[in-house]
Amino acid sequence: MSGDAPDFNNIEARAIIKYFFLQGKATKEIHAILTETLGEYALSYAIVKNWVAQFKSDDFSTCDAPRPGRPKTVTTILEDRPISAKSIAEQLGISRERVGSIIHENLEMGKLSAKWVPKRLNADRKCERCQSSDKFWNFFGAIQMISCRDW
Repeated sequence: MSGDAPDFNNIEARAIIKYFFLQGKATKEIHAILTETLGEYALSYAIVKNWVAQFKSDDFSTCDAPRPGRPKTVTTILEDRPISAKSIAEQLGISRERVGSIIHENLEMGKLSAKWVPKRLNADRKCERCQSSDKFWNFFGAIQMISCRDW
């Protein structure tokens, strides 16, 4: 076996434990086989023991059981585009206050003339801001020099 980590997901690992359990192997034997085969990437003895106990209670599902409680939330907003809390609330069908809380607390964005924008500039935006500031400085400096000459 090569030094790379085997590409097993949880369901596949549980299926292997289930296979050995159905062959009549004990928990210690299953763990020993996994450790011999997978080395440092093998599941811990406690995990193997828990799954064998589940299979002994005639629950042969290898999937995770649903967990009670509130699901994790995922928040995405289009990058490089100022967007209003009202339009987000309308699209998602939630209150503007909740949208404001998510934007302000979770995404660390601040309000700028009814639009939410990032509080901190990333490297690209900082570079763009410096370049546009230089352009404005040069433009207005040239206008000022022209107007001074006309006087």
